[in-house]
Amino acid sequence: MNKVLVPFDFSEQAQNALDLSINLSNKLTKVEITALHVIEVPSIAGMGTMGGGEMVPDYENQMFFIELMDRRKAQFKEMESKYSGNNYTFKTKIVLGNAFKSISSAILEEDPDLIVMGSKGSSGMEEVLIGSNTEKIVRTAHCPVVTVKAPTDPAAIKKIVFASDFREDQDELANQLIALQKLFDADLYLVIINTPGSFETTRESAVRIKRFVNKYSIVHAIAEIYNSYSEEAGIVEFAGDINADMIAMATHGRTGLAHLFTGSIAEDVVNHAKRPVWTFKTK
Repeated sequence: MNKVLVPFDFSEQAQNALDLSINLSNKLTKVEITALHVIEVPSIAGMGTMGGGEMVPDYENQMFFIELMDRRKAQFKEMESKYSGNNYTFKTKIVLGNAFKSISSAILEEDPDLIVMGSKGSSGMEEVLIGSNTEKIVRTAHCPVVTVKAPTDPAAIKKIVFASDFREDQDELANQLIALQKLFDADLYLVIINTPGSFETTRESAVRIKRFVNKYSIVHAIAEIYNSYSEEAGIVEFAGDINADMIAMATHGRTGLAHLFTGSIAEDVVNHAKRPVWTFKTK
């Protein structure tokens, strides 16, 4: 893992994500950490019109953006000095535009091995209609994403819950999961959530987990079957019951109407879990 991208909006959650990334560099070599800040352009309603039909910020908005850009550049310059280190390279990048689109473009350009994002989560109508930018990145990013809400010490991550139904062979996911476990030198709790709508016997679940462990030579693993009313609630509850340090999950990456009608358990967990969540989009 050589390149880490940290979307950074100067919030407390973003700082937690950056701190985790910086501290992770102690476990790695030759790491490049990029802090990306997006200055969002106002809606068309707040724009003026030029003769050619282009929409541009009016004078007051232009002055606001100039001042904001200067302030952010100064803040990033201070951070570049603060985070200069021998075991990692720290870079900053500022772009104008829509947050999700700009972060997505940066992911394609930077091609990171890991994205670390702060998350406030979303709820109510916001979650139903649009979700959070973090949720959208989790859904679409081609590399693993770690979302954090609170200060997180990577040295303290020793219990990782990996929730799945273990029905499909997913070699790339398994390889990424093994790399995650080795990074933190953690125990891996492999859990199937048993719900009323998809009930099966403990023996059936245990057989699939054992097959996964044997196929991918998973070590330091504990198999668990946990009963709950829903997959999302069960994952969060189980992680709380064993005092896990991180939750790991795959996400299907569906967008548009497919996502609207099917949703994603991983994205729900990202929204509602208090502990860090590692996700990887499966093909």
